[in-house]
Amino acid sequence: MMFKIRQRNCMLIVTALVLAPCIVILMVMGPELSTEQSLTQRLAECHMRLQYLESMYRARQEDVALLSQYLGQLQSVNVTGASAPPPPRLSPEARQLLRNASHISKGGSANGSMARSQNIRLPNAYHFLPHLLDDAGSLRPAYLQSKGRSDVSIVLGVPTVRREKQSYLLGTLHNLIENMNDEEQNETLIIVYIGETDMESVQLIARQIEASFDQHVESGLIDIIAPAPSYYPNFERLRITLNDPLERVKWRSKQNLDFAYLMAYAHSKGTFYVQLEDDILTKRQFITTMKKFALIKSALTKPDQPEWFVLDFCQLGFIGKMFKSAELPYLITYFQMFYNDKPVDWLLTYFIESKVCRTDKDQKHCNAEKAKYWQHFRKSLFQHIGTSSSLKGKVQKLKDKQFGSKVPQYYAHTHNPPALVKSNIAPYKNYLLQRAYRGESYFWGLLPQPGDLVQIIFERPTQLRHYLFRSGNSEHPSDRFYNTTVELLPADTLSENSSVWSNYNTTTDGYLVVGSFDSLGVAEGLLDAKIGAIKELRLHVHSDSENWALLSEIELQEWGSDSKSEDNAAKPRYVGGS
Repeated sequence: MMFKIRQRNCMLIVTALVLAPCIVILMVMGPELSTEQSLTQRLAECHMRLQYLESMYRARQEDVALLSQYLGQLQSVNVTGASAPPPPRLSPEARQLLRNASHISKGGSANGSMARSQNIRLPNAYHFLPHLLDDAGSLRPAYLQSKGRSDVSIVLGVPTVRREKQSYLLGTLHNLIENMNDEEQNETLIIVYIGETDMESVQLIARQIEASFDQHVESGLIDIIAPAPSYYPNFERLRITLNDPLERVKWRSKQNLDFAYLMAYAHSKGTFYVQLEDDILTKRQFITTMKKFALIKSALTKPDQPEWFVLDFCQLGFIGKMFKSAELPYLITYFQMFYNDKPVDWLLTYFIESKVCRTDKDQKHCNAEKAKYWQHFRKSLFQHIGTSSSLKGKVQKLKDKQFGSKVPQYYAHTHNPPALVKSNIAPYKNYLLQRAYRGESYFWGLLPQPGDLVQIIFERPTQLRHYLFRSGNSEHPSDRFYNTTVELLPADTLSENSSVWSNYNTTTDGYLVVGSFDSLGVAEGLLDAKIGAIKELRLHVHSDSENWALLSEIELQEWGSDSKSEDNAAKPRYVGGS
């Protein structure tokens, strides 16, 4: 009995010895743990308070920006001496802000005292893109070339950037304009959005457009616009979403903001807006086709059915999506809200689903409802041709199978003057120069080198009035002749006093330089009759090329031949001979 009591006492002593240090530690650490938890809570509270104060600061910045806008326009009114009502372009928020600052309403208190009215301010772009408030000019274009065309039927939005490898922009613009008739051009506006912050890059692209399409820029068919650098946020501070690398997050976030800016500019320009890309092809009279389809769909909508929101003229990405301009603000706001979260084509899908899909229904029901708002044209009107993406390292070979094969691969001229044709540019497979000259196929050669020639040696001296060489085609738009001149060798020696010498440069071996390939890969011109008969005509390459060379059209017209004759007219061919 005494042994058991002693054993129990020993156990109590041992337990006390073990627990005592733990109790001491808890007594010492307890307040520290409590203090740490308290500090964490206080820090969280301060963080939330800081976020609130920052939002208040942004709101005051917005007030200053809006008032600055108003005062600037008011100053311009004073300079002209006109009356000073609220300027018509002043934003609704600014006008409301001025009313709030001056308007007093009666009533509202038991003693009849005057109470200042207080209106609720709704969120706008500054809430979703607060960095815009850091610069008063963040929404002012850094570059704008426009003749002020508006009230058109269809606005085409073409965003572009400077590409490292190959730009498809000029070819895309040429294809769009080439496939419009005069009436379609008069009811269309093409807006080229240059999404670059470096002004040298912006001006370079703008000059290329203006040089290649001077007539259409002057007529007002083409507008060119670029945003201020401050329109974009600090892309290095974006949230990583979808587990994508930062570079991809930056690329797709910028694309969302580009589309939002482009749509905002286009909003007041026409009835319908169509989103395109800078590396596409289209079909003849696509403007008329789209307009007719949109009007039919609008007219056939029954009173108890929803109106369409998207008309889809291409199965790929965001290409060929038509919207009513009046409804663009919905998309613009949505893109601003979620620009950092998802790619732009995903956002469009989620936007439609948010409008029509129910949580208590299955995906089949959702798809059926979406089809009412998002309607597809039976055949695609646009084809994607680019392979080099604006995202560095991304290669995309997407093709729309619904587009069909109605884009010619080459243009055949079967009555060119008899000649021996040859080249030291090695042909690929059976795409021979001889077959291209006869109109049986196109010529496709491997990488041209400086000094390479394409020679056309006539069987008899021939007097030419017009020449046309077109390089590249719809499948291989980059395989063009670059830095290449058109040269000819007269059959007879020209007199020293001939005016021809003052009209053309000459090569060291006696050829006259009569033209060159332009930025679209085309060389075309009329020849002076004083040159006389020609022994040889050649294409002369002057620099290395990163691409192969493809001749999709060769046309030579002789003096005395009818330029409108059907004999040697261009005959579109849709499948290249091989």
